[in-house]
Amino acid sequence: MAKVTTTSIDLLRHGACEGGEIFRGSTDVALSDTGWQQMRDKVASMGDVSWDSIVSSPLQRCQRFAEMLSTDRNTPITVREDLREMHFGDWEGLAHDVARKRFPQEWADFWESPAEASPPNGEAMPDFCQRITSELEAIAEEHKGQSVLLVAHGAVIRVMICHWLGMPMGAMTRLGVPYAGLTRFKVYHQEGKAPWVQLGSHY
Repeated sequence: MAKVTTTSIDLLRHGACEGGEIFRGSTDVALSDTGWQQMRDKVASMGDVSWDSIVSSPLQRCQRFAEMLSTDRNTPITVREDLREMHFGDWEGLAHDVARKRFPQEWADFWESPAEASPPNGEAMPDFCQRITSELEAIAEEHKGQSVLLVAHGAVIRVMICHWLGMPMGAMTRLGVPYAGLTRFKVYHQEGKAPWVQLGSHY
């Protein structure tokens, strides 16, 4: 029987950020004190879990916590540019209710058909999905057989979940990914076969 290699990938969303509930996207804002605590608490709740590698988005709300954890755990870290959050165009920096009122049609299209619609003057959703899924597959291949913590963003993680569970990308708005939320996947590699992915937990 062909050998099976298992890769564990934990997806951790950043915590709450300074500035309240707005579309941050590519805007590089810091974690709030609450956000730092949320992420510390989540990692602490995981017990004695250890990772071979930490991989992070370049935006500071992910990277700074990932760097701190890397130092504390003596675990190597890699920052991947393509893990940055979606660019929300004209919605960047706006509160959700403000964006909805200023751009009612674009807002409705985005939430009803997120796989096809895109924020005005923002990153095209198909391009965003392709960027994230390609990066996820590359990370899984490069870290085959390891346990990896991936620190990223809400929309990024939603796309990853849809991709690995074979769900249509339009389902992403139905997935709850809270601040400091954790999603755990196992990837099983067997020579001559496509990787087989299993969702372990989502909380």
